[in-house]
Amino acid sequence: MRFHAAVAEPATGRTIELPDEAASARLAADLASILRTGDIVALSGDLGAGKTTLARALIRQAAGEPELEVPSPTYTLAQTYETQPKITHFDLYRLGDASELEELGFEEAAETGIVIVEWPERAPAILEDANLRLSLDMAPGGGRVAQLETTPELALRLGHSLSIRRFLDRAGYMDAVRRPFPADASVRRYERILAGPRSMILMDAPAQEPGPPVRDGLAYTQIAHIARDVRPFVAVAQALAGEGFTAPAILSADIENGLLLLEDLGTEGILSQEGRPLPERYLASAQALAQIHARDFTRPIATRHGFDWQIPPFDRAAMSIEVELLPEWFWPRARGQSPAPADREAFRTAWAALFEKAAKGRQTLVLRDFHSPNIIWQADKAGAARIGLLDFQDSMIGPAAYDLASLAQDARVDVPADLEKDVVNAYIAECDRIGTPLDRDAFTAQYAIMAAQRATKLLGLFVRLHERDGKPQYLRHIPRIQDYLSRSLAHPVNAGLKAIYDEWGVV
Repeated sequence: MRFHAAVAEPATGRTIELPDEAASARLAADLASILRTGDIVALSGDLGAGKTTLARALIRQAAGEPELEVPSPTYTLAQTYETQPKITHFDLYRLGDASELEELGFEEAAETGIVIVEWPERAPAILEDANLRLSLDMAPGGGRVAQLETTPELALRLGHSLSIRRFLDRAGYMDAVRRPFPADASVRRYERILAGPRSMILMDAPAQEPGPPVRDGLAYTQIAHIARDVRPFVAVAQALAGEGFTAPAILSADIENGLLLLEDLGTEGILSQEGRPLPERYLASAQALAQIHARDFTRPIATRHGFDWQIPPFDRAAMSIEVELLPEWFWPRARGQSPAPADREAFRTAWAALFEKAAKGRQTLVLRDFHSPNIIWQADKAGAARIGLLDFQDSMIGPAAYDLASLAQDARVDVPADLEKDVVNAYIAECDRIGTPLDRDAFTAQYAIMAAQRATKLLGLFVRLHERDGKPQYLRHIPRIQDYLSRSLAHPVNAGLKAIYDEWGVV
C-alpha cells in the first residue's frame, strides 16, 4: 500500500544538533514554515528521545498557538488539528498491523493535509513514502541530534527555511519566534517574527524567473511590470518614507536572497470587526492618496542598499495585457469556449480608445493595490501618516484614478455606491485643498475607465488563480467585481465597452 508518490526520489541527508529545548523549538519552527499538503514526516527514535515534544512544537507552530493543547495520540493513534493546511498526528506505537492504517484514514490525511508519524517503523510503507524522515538520538554531551533525510524537493524548501534562520541570526534575533502569516495571491511568503516584546514582519520573496513568453517574446510579468524580486519594494518604501508617508521601515535586508525584515505596522485596518468599511477611514485613505499623488516619484530612486530603481510606466502594453485576462480566463469559464477572433478584436479596439483617453489625464505614482488588506490604520499618527502602506512593489507611474478605484471599489469588501461617491469626492476635495486641483469631468471619466480596467483584470485574474494556481477562494469575489464593473460601465465614456460586455454577458 503506497501513500505518497513523490518519495521514490533519492534522499538528501542533514544533521542538526539540538543542545537544548530552545534549539528543538527553532527546528520545529523552521520545519513548520515549509510543510505543505501531501508532506509525510516520519519521526523515529527511542523512547524518551523527544519525538512527541518535537511533534507538539511543530503543531503549535503551524497553528500559531504556543499554548495549544497537543496530547500524545498513543492510545487514540491519531489526532487531527485544523491548521492551514490541516495536520494529522499519528502515533503507531500500539499499532497491531499496518493494515489498520486504512481504518485510521491515513491515506486521506496524507492526501489532504500534512501527517506527522511517530514510530513509523510499525508500517514500513510510511518510512518508504515519507518525504521527511527525522531521527532523534541522545547526544553524548547532552541534548539531542536530529538526522534528517528528505527528498531533493523538500531539501530545497528546508535549506531555504534554514537560510531564513541564519538571516534572523545575523540581524541579531537568534532566538526569534517565527509565526505563520496569511498568504496573498502572489508567490511571496510572510512570517511574523517575535523577539521578546518586539514584533516584525519577514518578507520572503526570492527572485523569480519571468515565465514563458506570451507576447513579442516577453513574459506576462515583464509586460505588466510585475516585481520579480524585492528591489522595487525596497526602493518604493524608501521613497514613500522620504516624503513623510508611512511605509514599513526595512530593519534588515538580504537583497540577493529576497529576504527583508520589516517594521510591523500592526493589525488595525480600515474595516470594522464585522468586516465592513469604516467610512471615516476610507475617506482618510482617499485624502492620503491625494497627497501621495501630489508628489513626484518619476526620478530614479537611489537606495541605501546600493542600487537605483526607476519606477516603470503603467503603459498601454501593461494595461492591455491585464484586460486580456478576461477573454483568456473568465470567458472560457463563463461560456465554455474561447472567444472568436472577431470578439477579441472588438474588445481590443474598445480598450485601445479608452486607454488613449485615460493617458490624457493626470499621471502619478500608482501603488496598484491600494485597498483594505494593504492599508494599516496608524491611530497614533495624524494626517496622511495615519495610512500605513503595504504591498506596493508593483508600483508604476500611470493614471491617478487607478488607485482611487482600487480603494473605492475594494475587491475584498462590499463598498456601497454612496460610500464610493463620497470617497471619490473626498479625493477631489483634498486635491483642491492642497493646490493640485482636478478637472472633475475629465477625472471622473478617467476614474470610470480605470475602475473598469481593474475590474476586468480581476475577473480574469481570480479565475486564473483558481484554475492555474489552485486558489479557489478568490472565486467568491467575482459577483462583487461584476457589480463594481456595472457601476463603472454606466459612465458615458464606457458606452462602447458596455455594449460589448452586455453582448458577452460579462455582468
